[in-house]
Amino acid sequence: MRYRHLSRHLMPRKDVRHGIGPGLLGVLGIGLIGLSTAYNRIPWLIWNASPSAPVGLYRMVSGAPQKGDFVLVRPPKPVSALASSRHYIPANVPLVKRIAAIAGDHVCVARRVILINGHAVARQLERDSFGRKMRLWQGCRLLQDGEYFLLMAEVPASFDSRYFGPVRSKNLIGRLVPLWVN
Repeated sequence: MRYRHLSRHLMPRKDVRHGIGPGLLGVLGIGLIGLSTAYNRIPWLIWNASPSAPVGLYRMVSGAPQKGDFVLVRPPKPVSALASSRHYIPANVPLVKRIAAIAGDHVCVARRVILINGHAVARQLERDSFGRKMRLWQGCRLLQDGEYFLLMAEVPASFDSRYFGPVRSKNLIGRLVPLWVN
């Protein structure tokens, strides 16, 4: 204790200002998300924490979803129940996915390979990461107006249309634009 007065001179002083920036940004981000939901039942800022799409902050934008767009989607009830029971994502939490096929596109599954307009784009996994057998979507079909095939082809374990098939436009909440992603 008798050298206490020296520690002030020998130890570098922490500059409080360096901690303010990240903390302030965090509070501001949470505030903006809260504000976006306070005035609208549909939030306009979305944080995706799932590794099946790029982790980060997205902004909901207007306009018709197109092929290649990220969308926020509320999966059909049976799909949501399955995802929840397997602990992929909590019940009633929407998914962030990319639109891989739209009306007029031909989507097929052949030997667990997803084909869009005749091009192999992804594979179905037979089992999930816990070793449980996956329900595999089967068939070949031409997508109709209001149907979307959602696929994160670069993420082999993504729970998407390769397992539950095309979704209807009524399941899409909105189109997303990445603001900050890993």
